[in-house]
This record gives sequence, C-alpha cells and structure tokens, in this order.
Amino acid sequence: MSVIDVWMQHPTERFLQQPFFDSLRRWMGNDFTTIPLEFTLQSLADADIEKALICAWYGPQGSLISNDEVATLVDTYPDKFAGVASVDIRDPVEAVRTLKHYVLEKGFVGLRIVQWVWEIPATHALYYPLFAACVELDVPVCLQVGLTGPLRSSESGRPAHIERIALDFPELTIVCGHIGYPWYDEMIAFATKFPNVYIDTSAYKTKRYPATLVEYMKRNGRQKVLFGSNYPMLTPQQCLQDIDQLELDDETRQCFLYDNAKRIFNI
Repeated sequence: MSVIDVWMQHPTERFLQQPFFDSLRRWMGNDFTTIPLEFTLQSLADADIEKALICAWYGPQGSLISNDEVATLVDTYPDKFAGVASVDIRDPVEAVRTLKHYVLEKGFVGLRIVQWVWEIPATHALYYPLFAACVELDVPVCLQVGLTGPLRSSESGRPAHIERIALDFPELTIVCGHIGYPWYDEMIAFATKFPNVYIDTSAYKTKRYPATLVEYMKRNGRQKVLFGSNYPMLTPQQCLQDIDQLELDDETRQCFLYDNAKRIFNI
C-alpha cells in the first residue's frame, strides 16, 4: 500500500547542529552530523512512501532549512516530495508574503510552524495573520502538540491552544503533529469537536500509539488521523514496522496511510 508521510525534513548541517537536539541525539545514539540525500531517498523507498511532505524550518536563529532548499528538492524530485513552508513569525507582514510566494509560485502545500522553537504558543497574535493567509490560500497549518523531545519547554504544545485557534478560525485546517502525548486524550477530543482539526502520528512508532488513539482511528476518527514519521529522528520504516499489530481494517488503514493526507493537503 502506498503511503504519504506528512511530516519529514531533509536536514541541513545547521539544522542538525542545533543544541536543542542534544536530547534526541542522546536518545537515539546518533550524532546527526550530516545526512546524505541518498539516505533520505532510500529511507522513503524502504517504506513505500509515495509522497513525502518535506518541511522548511525557521526560528529565532534564522533558517535551519530554508524554503529555497526545500523548493530545490521538490523541483528535482517532484514525484517524491511536496513542500511545506516555514516563516519568521516575528514579521507577520513579510511572513504572509513569503507564505503566499511559496504556495502560489512554488506549489507548496502547507505551512509548518514549530511553536517550541519560538517558545510562543499558537494563540499569540503573531500567528494570526498567517492563519488568515492559510484560510485564504486553502492550505493547512501544521503545528506541534504534546511533549517536546528537544530541550525546550512543552508549554506551547498543549492542545488547549489548538482549541482556541480552531474557535477563532473555523475555516482553518489544522494538522497537529506528534499525537499530543501526554495530553493525547485532549487532542482526540478537540479533533472530534472541530471538523478541521486533525492529528498526525509523527515522532511515534506504531507500537507506541496510545490505545485510545487506535480506537479513535477505528471508530469516529477514521478520517482524522494521518501518518507522519518526523524523519530523520525516526525513519518511516521504523514507524511502520509494527502497523499490522494495530489490526486496522483495510479502509481505515488506507485512510490513515494515504487518503486523509491526499485529501487534506490536496495532493
């Protein structure tokens, strides 16, 4: 079965060398000094990834993976990658211009904001012009929910912030990465409450999915959960190796691995 991975990045050296990733390097026993593109492409092939949503990253220290670097990869491998933009939220006017350029001119399919990089929750006023622009452009905003593995505060990842922006922007499609652990019950509740709030499973192997999430996928959440790996922290193959143990029926599995992402990101 073909798969769409909704959260991955091909990292630059400046991305990999960030001090806040020290905890991930320690957990995984990997120095992450450099990752060749060939390794990234092979990782996707090993897991039958048909399309990977490859993310730019921007933070207070500048671009960790620039939009132009992502655009080059998408232009080189258009059948394999789709771009997800990142912006400097501190300059909302220029940030909106940047987002519009990469969506309208480069075909990017969404906006990625990793709130813990900024240590500012998504309810802050700096985000709101970007949310409005996402509605206008008809692209999702992809946010992080739950505990941060990197050495930064997890406060900005609380699902309660998602509830507030879903109320303020009922037309905004919000894809919440990393399940929401340890607040995954809240995340499931908000995905149930709001038609345009979704959950992606990035950063978690299937064997670590909470039982309540698996039950949600099998019942009323069949069209609300998307597969993501958070590569290179985990490879897609590592994330999917125990998927049979979830005992998903064929329709639910197809929705989770492919159909939901295709629909939500208009791939």
